[in-house]
Amino acid sequence: MSLRLHNTLTGTKDVFEPITRGHVGMYTCGPTVWNFAHVGNLRAFLFYDLVRRHLKVSGYAVEHVMNLTDIDDRILDQAMHAGITIGEYVKPYVAAFFEDMAALRTQQAEHYPRATEHIPEMVEMISELIEHEYAYVADGDVYFRIASFPSYGALSRLDRSGLKPGARVATDKYDKESVSDFALWKKAQPGDEKLGAAWDAPFGRGRPGWHIECSAMSKRYLGETLDIHAGGVDLMFPHHENEIAQSEAANHKQFARFWLHSEHLADATGEKMSKSAGGFTTLRDLSEAGYDPVAVRFFLMAGAHYRSRLRLSDEALRAAAEQVRRLREFADRVRRSTPGPVEDGALLKRIGEVRAGYREALDDDLNLPQGVGLVFELAREANAALDAGRVGESGREALLQLIGDFDAHLDVIRVEEPGLAEEVERLIAEREAARKERDFSRSDGIRDELRQKGIALEDSKDGVRWRRVR
Repeated sequence: MSLRLHNTLTGTKDVFEPITRGHVGMYTCGPTVWNFAHVGNLRAFLFYDLVRRHLKVSGYAVEHVMNLTDIDDRILDQAMHAGITIGEYVKPYVAAFFEDMAALRTQQAEHYPRATEHIPEMVEMISELIEHEYAYVADGDVYFRIASFPSYGALSRLDRSGLKPGARVATDKYDKESVSDFALWKKAQPGDEKLGAAWDAPFGRGRPGWHIECSAMSKRYLGETLDIHAGGVDLMFPHHENEIAQSEAANHKQFARFWLHSEHLADATGEKMSKSAGGFTTLRDLSEAGYDPVAVRFFLMAGAHYRSRLRLSDEALRAAAEQVRRLREFADRVRRSTPGPVEDGALLKRIGEVRAGYREALDDDLNLPQGVGLVFELAREANAALDAGRVGESGREALLQLIGDFDAHLDVIRVEEPGLAEEVERLIAEREAARKERDFSRSDGIRDELRQKGIALEDSKDGVRWRRVR
């Protein structure tokens, strides 16, 4: 089997092989910390988590870099109105980002570089571009000269004859040779010093543009050529096109071999979720509405293939919560079960086929929804076999291996509260002892106590099972 990924650069599914055998360098576009991340942002971040986890499942050592943009026009504007420095302004949003990532169970990247901590690297790259005439200074600002880079637009299949600036380019109100040229450096404006948003450079005191940070920081941590660069599809143009242009012009090497892009999350009306458009939903909003972050994780990762648009709705979130419940109950039942007197050979073969099918689905451009569908089909068959005592020691072990396979990506089986499982098991044992002594008042009291904690008990032939309920 081989891992195939849809490479935006080629437009095809390509067999993935890293530059260095067994090691993957991956750069992913992180949050601009001017506000809380909305659920659309979180879908992209969970896509990165899926890529990372499957690379590790595939045996690769992964060095993952995810940037934090802690300086841009919005941050400057908000900090100015709040009367504080940009560092003070972004601090709570940086903390909130990491809280969200922990609640959603994403694996930590090896590096989370901040733009403001890597100004020297950006100044060095801009100086290189100016020296070789890929960039020019205009009234204290520095721009990349798109006309100097003939392959500009290859990633997004851009027709350069009708090149129009993107939304962020259009907001750059500075003098430049061409309307499509983009800012690498912006001269300091009145008030920038007080905000902590100005740095010295050979071409004038100022601050970096948005695009240069990713090129400079990816080079700093991963070198001149990346194995994988990933982001949301909205970043393809102009951000990723600009990254390619400035990186390859400065380094004279291919910038990234594989480009992976996740599709938008749509709101209930079908429109792309966007902070700039006004209303947006955060993980905190969903938690306050009663949705477990683990169910949100399942919805964003397995609700649709990462290259398909996904729509947020209460119905979809409730369905995701139900699917998590079913997976947890299935895993709990298999773990608690004792081997039956009969080993169903057909079931054992079927488990092997599903394990292979699940892995093939993930190797085929990370098709997690397809793989999860296979697991749910098997779970129904396995539950029937457990009811009939047809799961022997080999079948139980094979089922446990399958559970380990899918939870290596989903990570929804474990109970999130530290110590909760031990506390619930202790109370269940106490309840069972009370029932044997026919102390039904105490037994019912324990059930009610657990219900108040959000735990429902179910008596079955395999013993007492428990699950979280809203």
